[in-house]
Amino acid sequence: MTDSLTVRDNRTGQEYEVPIADGAIKAADLGQIKTGDDAPGLAVYDPGFVNTASCRSSVTYIDGDKGILEYRGYPIEQLAEKSSFLEVAYLLIHGELPTREQYETWVHEITFHTFVHENVKSFMQGFRYDAHPMGMLMASVGALSTFYPDARNISDAQNRHIQIVRMIAKMPTLGAWAFRHAQGKPYVYPDNDLSYTANFLSMLFKMSESKFEADERLVRALDVLFILHADHEQNCSTNAVRSVGSSQVDPYSAVSAGIGALYGPLHGGANEAVLRMLRRVGSKENIPAFIQGVKDGNERLMGFGHRVYKNYDPRATIIKKACDDVFEVTGVNPLLEIAQELEKIALEDEYFVKRKLYPNVDFYSGLIYEAFQFPPEMFTVLFAIGRTPGWLAQWSELVQDKEQKIARPKQIYTGARTLEFVPASERWS
Repeated sequence: MTDSLTVRDNRTGQEYEVPIADGAIKAADLGQIKTGDDAPGLAVYDPGFVNTASCRSSVTYIDGDKGILEYRGYPIEQLAEKSSFLEVAYLLIHGELPTREQYETWVHEITFHTFVHENVKSFMQGFRYDAHPMGMLMASVGALSTFYPDARNISDAQNRHIQIVRMIAKMPTLGAWAFRHAQGKPYVYPDNDLSYTANFLSMLFKMSESKFEADERLVRALDVLFILHADHEQNCSTNAVRSVGSSQVDPYSAVSAGIGALYGPLHGGANEAVLRMLRRVGSKENIPAFIQGVKDGNERLMGFGHRVYKNYDPRATIIKKACDDVFEVTGVNPLLEIAQELEKIALEDEYFVKRKLYPNVDFYSGLIYEAFQFPPEMFTVLFAIGRTPGWLAQWSELVQDKEQKIARPKQIYTGARTLEFVPASERWS
């Protein structure tokens, strides 16, 4: 039996055999299907790429029906429990877990590059007092390409490595400074005696003390959140990184495009929407009326359901556990009781079970971020810091993939044709 698809074109009666490889057909193979030699070949119309594979990738595996998420073959549950964010970053970038020596070198390199040029600081200080932290992050990451012009040499493996190290190292610095800028507080320089995540918390919250010491439970919880956000296959922002990167631009510009995509409310802002929903519900007593409103189409249940997962989002289970550690330090967020009751109802109510509306990663992450005293506009910045290794792993894979071409989708033209132009002197007379 041949792995192929036999397609009959009912317009012409002609049949075509299209090869199947890895459960997919090449869209270009459909181009041979046409009504005549001069006619255009058949194209695939797929807004949002809901059933179109744009690449071959070995970075992240997702089975949405079974609720499986793996980085380089390792289940997310094991990585979140037993690994660290920088070890996961190494795994995503290099494709395998590091030896002790490789890990120590990797951590040293990233720690060494956490500082940014003083001119970057001046650049960020030029933003308005009320600039959105995500806009500041997007602009400052893009600006790094001007500080490292050698980053354009993407064909050199060693050059790619140093740019990857720089970006993972400097992203928390830029994110923390955007946070401090919005509060009118002085920027805090990195403390290279601290771990990656502890250093980030220091740059965020340090005031007059000589050394900032965060509770280890908070450091670990934030590290786990970074791990959970590290990559998620070909989502909107990753697609943006790959699409812009396909022009062979430097990685700072490509990642800046990913940050721009993440900035949008349909991608990175879902956990903020969950908090707004929980506040609107107000108390457990109001939940039945809210649930009925959802069923009647008058309310939206935020943080449930996912475009990919048709089962329980595996990241949601891990985040739910992290909540306990965070609230042990900060005190319980009063919205947690509402969230837990909503989750209980959604998992039991036939209306939600039938529609496979299970809690996703955004349902509990907003509660944790709020417990850290992050304002909602910082949520996507945290997401971007965690996602940076994934973006860079995908970018690195892209530039080494011989099959990849510059992104240039087809379109179906729906406008007018062959109009006769009338000069302004005649149109306006």
